[in-house]
Amino acid sequence: MISKVGHAVAALAAVAVLTSGCARVVAGTGAVERPDPDQVAGLTVTGGDSGPRPGVADAGLPVANTDGSAVDRLAENAVADVQSFWEKELPADFGKDFKPVKGLLSYESNGPALKVCNSSTAGLVNAFYCQNDDTVSWDRAQLLPQLNDSFGPMSVVAVLAHELGHAVQFRLGSVNQATPTIVKEQQADCYAGTFFRSVAEGKAPHFQLSTGPGLNSIMATLFFIRDTAGTSAQADGAHGNAFDRVTAFQLGFSDGAKRCAQIDVREVQGRITEQQFDPNDQDRGLGKGNLRVSDQSALGDLQTTLQAAFPGVKPQLVAGQPSCSDAKPTSPASYCPDTNKISLDLANLVRIGTPPQKGSKGGIGDFAAFAEIASRFALAVEHASGHAVDGPATGQLTACLTGMWAGTITPQHQGALQLSPGDLDEAVGEMLMGESLIAADVDGATVPSGFARVQAFRDGFTSTGPAICTSKYGA
Repeated sequence: MISKVGHAVAALAAVAVLTSGCARVVAGTGAVERPDPDQVAGLTVTGGDSGPRPGVADAGLPVANTDGSAVDRLAENAVADVQSFWEKELPADFGKDFKPVKGLLSYESNGPALKVCNSSTAGLVNAFYCQNDDTVSWDRAQLLPQLNDSFGPMSVVAVLAHELGHAVQFRLGSVNQATPTIVKEQQADCYAGTFFRSVAEGKAPHFQLSTGPGLNSIMATLFFIRDTAGTSAQADGAHGNAFDRVTAFQLGFSDGAKRCAQIDVREVQGRITEQQFDPNDQDRGLGKGNLRVSDQSALGDLQTTLQAAFPGVKPQLVAGQPSCSDAKPTSPASYCPDTNKISLDLANLVRIGTPPQKGSKGGIGDFAAFAEIASRFALAVEHASGHAVDGPATGQLTACLTGMWAGTITPQHQGALQLSPGDLDEAVGEMLMGESLIAADVDGATVPSGFARVQAFRDGFTSTGPAICTSKYGA
């Protein structure tokens, strides 16, 4: 995020998770059925086991160069389940057969070099589909163990579901060598989402997935493998930032494979948020594009943008411990309806606003901290317009209005603060945390599903004003 006068403000983010629902008009009544905060795209939020099903025999697929390790068997079973899904789904949705890929290869990126898809595997910490020989390959030495250790076994399944999404593309003939990389990658993320919907519904032979923490781990995986902040969406090899990758995944999870096939150049160009750094974005000691959240001029600019987004609403921002008769304190920012004040814990805001650095935990980044303040401002907007400021639905409305504010500070608006590369990823990172203030009510009670939090935020970000948020999420 950068200020109008050239101060840096934004970038990077941290890991966590998501879920969604859609408003629909009820025939004959004109009423809106509001998204249930306890559901994920129509499925009940669950907290059961996620990972390999116990007692199920391995698929026994042939894998070239395998060492028979547990991670290779995990990958093999993942490929088997994904291919089994598409063998049924492709004929049903598109009237085309899905033939299994011709080969699977396991290799060690730090071991003997192999030649795969005209490239050497030496140092290749990756998993990939090769159209030339219709194969899927993976690094069993570093990539898959790292994913498994960080996010659990379903993260390995997610990566391979994405790679097999590329096999789906070429079997459908929906892409070719001239198709921009970002379009191919967004489609593959979407097809992965379609597969995981079937896993969440209990239809996968080898794996199970809860729609709470389990689905969150998948979203966290997408966050982890996002493009570096500042990557151009036009770059060869661009996959998308976390916000864009999660969007594509959610489209597949919610709307199915036919929706994925509709992702084309025109849609991606209109929807993608990945951007390069502005030349004015400077490293201020917190990482490029980040500003110290306690900076008084930055807080002043933040308040200016919030009042521009929500005219007529003017809660007072004050530093220090909150004192409130009608709401519980929330950290690092609290809204008190009785006094119409937003109390800021500046030390905690600085911690959250400091991006993670190698060798230190850090926080998330400045936009995550600013968005948490904005969420308390959104509560003031809700209070002023007569909406309830407590309860599960309030968190969705708050996330939506916070997203709407974020949509008013994109670079084309030339406001006091502007989004920088990585800012929206910081919001995703915050909303995938166990407790997200962006999607919480006045007492800090948060929407239980990360998927639903991100969906509501995105609804606001892509809207043209608060009316969409209040009509869809307002009580």
